Formats: sequence, structure tokens, C-alpha cells
Amino acid sequence: MLPWMRPDARPVRRGVQLLVGLVLYAASIAMLVDAGLGSMPWDVLTQGISRHTGLSFGVVTLLTGVLVLACWIPLRQRPGVGTVANVIVISALVDPFLALLDGLPDPIGVRIALAASGIVLNGLATGLYVGARLGPGPRDGLMTGLVRRTGRSVRLVRTTIEVTVVSVGWLLGGTVGFATLAYALAIGPLVHLFLARLTVPVATEELVTV
Repeated sequence: MLPWMRPDARPVRRGVQLLVGLVLYAASIAMLVDAGLGSMPWDVLTQGISRHTGLSFGVVTLLTGVLVLACWIPLRQRPGVGTVANVIVISALVDPFLALLDGLPDPIGVRIALAASGIVLNGLATGLYVGARLGPGPRDGLMTGLVRRTGRSVRLVRTTIEVTVVSVGWLLGGTVGFATLAYALAIGPLVHLFLARLTVPVATEELVTV
């Protein structure tokens, strides 16, 4: 049985942790985009598509999330409630967060601080929603599905996916900069740090095997 499908004595904590993590994740996306110093890999693609279609960042986030979920079908990935919530909550909140941040002053020091804070917040948000054990995000599930089906390493598959989406996004006009590189270097250690502290233990005495 998959971790997010196991009966557990902490459903309230897991649900709240998932929701808080997704809200903070949307805020971290908006912080990096608003800073204008380079976005997270998938958000570079979102920016590029948004600029060419005229659709809002949130709408493009929703559409790409649904498309990525469709790619789970041939990979035989099984979504959890957190997977669906990931698509809905983040896409619904990222536009309001972007609008809220539009009023911030624009000097380079503020933009650097905003980007750095966004990266750290994204690590925390990832630790929260992944640690809730209610299902991976669409993009994480795509990666793990490809790893399982191809037999390639996580590092190779994730790097290939992210280089591809960054390249396509950049060609479409998405913002690539030092914050993109800083995110790539920092997010792994940050998520490792937060996951170790935020992962909700599954009550092993309640597990049901199938």
C-alpha cells in the first residue's frame, strides 16, 4: 500500500500540514517570479507560455499541472489527495500572491532578498507537503514514474526534465538567472533538512497490507 493511502492516527495534522505547505509553495513561486532574477525550472516554462498565450501565471500552472498528471497514466502512477490539492491550491493562489508582491519596492537589494527568501521558503514548503505523506506533486510523480519505468537514476531523470523545461521556457521568454542556479544548488539540501523534521510518521500498527 502506498504511504499516502495508509490508515493513520494523524489525519488532521497531515491535512493541515499539506495545506500550509501548498500555500507557502505558491508564495515562494511568486517571490522568485516577482524578484525577476530567475525562476524555478518549471516556472521558467510557465512564464514563457504565459507570455506567448496571454494566460495568467496561475492558469498556465493549472494547465501544465493537468498535462503532467495525464503523463502519469502510461507510467501507471497513482495520485493521492495531495497530488490533486497540489495542482488546485498552487494554481489558485499564485496569481493573488503575485498581485500582492507587485507593490514592493524594486531596488536590487530587495530583489535579492526576495529571491533568497523564496528559495528557503520553497524548501520549507516542500518539506511540509511532501512530509504530510498524502501524495507527491505532479512533477515529482512524473520524475519517480520515469525513474521506475526507465531504470535510470533519480539524478539523471530529474536533471533531464529540468534542463528541458528550463531550455524551452527560456526560448519562450521565461526568466533564467542566478536565482535559477541558486535554487538548483540549494533546494536539495534544504528539502533534506526540512523533510527530516517535518515528515509525519505513519502508525505502523495500523498498516493494512494488500
